[in-house]
This record gives sequence, structure tokens and C-alpha cells, in this order.
Amino acid sequence: MLAPWADIQQLPLFVAAGLLLNITPGVDMALVLRSSAAQGFRAGAAAALGISAGCWVHIAAAALGVSALLASAPAAFLALQWLGAAYLVWLGIGLLRSRPAAGPADAATDPARALRRQFAQGFLTNALNPKVALFFLAFVPQFIRAEPTHPAWAFVLLGSVFVVNGTLVSLALAAAAAALRQRLAGQARWQRLAPWLNRGVGALFIALGLKLALGAAGR
Repeated sequence: MLAPWADIQQLPLFVAAGLLLNITPGVDMALVLRSSAAQGFRAGAAAALGISAGCWVHIAAAALGVSALLASAPAAFLALQWLGAAYLVWLGIGLLRSRPAAGPADAATDPARALRRQFAQGFLTNALNPKVALFFLAFVPQFIRAEPTHPAWAFVLLGSVFVVNGTLVSLALAAAAAALRQRLAGQARWQRLAPWLNRGVGALFIALGLKLALGAAGR
């Protein structure tokens, strides 16, 4: 496995750039923070692991050439855009309609089911986002040498570094949000803040879904 590493260039720069991208606010960060604030660290960690699993789908697809094929097939890429937009809007509407007390109650009644649901939300939010596929196709190859011996394996290795770093960042965010939740739990200001947290994240998801849909409509 040394040969694929030899195909990689400027690894420290890749790690630094990846970390900066991982701490940039977006859908993934909003989902992890909301899950942790609503149900605690384990829920946020489940969402983070789901997001990472979704990243692996894009890494595998890119390494196998599927992502490039989708990007060059307008109909397939357009369908993925509409599917991702619909899921984000659906998820956002669900958050707008949810009651803050429902999440923790469900988690207490059936914790395994609640964690699976958080994992699935993280996975689908990432796996159905075509912009993630385009990101890996555009970003990762810049750190692979010209005429590599094992281009697919080099892509997988760089993708793995990115996912591991992203998972660690997401877990740190989940821990911070869960700690804040535990500190404020039971206080009147938390009871006032919790509904607005759901509404804010829900509105963000709907806005991003509509933006993705507008991009699809303009193709």
C-alpha cells in the first residue's frame, strides 16, 4: 500500500484545507448540532457517522468513475439534484412541524431506533447531495500526482483522510452542543430556545433544498 501514498502530493496542505472546509457551516454541521442539542451526544454522534458514511458513498463512486459518469450524464445528475432537494425540503418541513419535547421522549422510549434515525438522516443528507460528489471530483485530484500509478487507491486514501478529519470535527461539535444542552436543560430559557432551534435548522434545510432545486431547474 506504499505505492498509492507515493501518488499523493502536498498531504499537509490537503489536511489543512480539508479541516477548514470541515469547520465551514453547512447542512452537515447544522444537522449534528441540532441532533446533539435535541437528544444529546449519542444522537449527534450517530448523525456524524451517518454523514461520514454518506461521504464514503461519494468517495467510492468517484474512485470507480461513477461520479464522473453521473456528472457527464445530464439526466442522471438532474434526477439526483431533484431527489436531494426534495429530501432536504422534506426534512426541513419535518423539523418545522416537530415539537421539541418529542425528540428526547422518543430517544428515551426506543434509543436504538432514535440513533438509527439520526444515522439515516446524516447518511441521506450527504449521499443525496450531488454537490458533495462534485466537490470530491474537483478537490481531491489536485493532490494526486500527474500520471499516478494507482489513481483510484490514491483517491480513496485522500478521501479517507478527509472523512476521518471530518468525523473528528463533527464529534467535537456534537460533544460541545450536548454539553451546552445538559447545562441548560430544565431552564426556562432552554425551553424557549429549543423550538427556535428546530425552526432555524428546518428553515435552513428548506432554503438549501430550494437552492438545489433552483439549480436543477436552471440546467
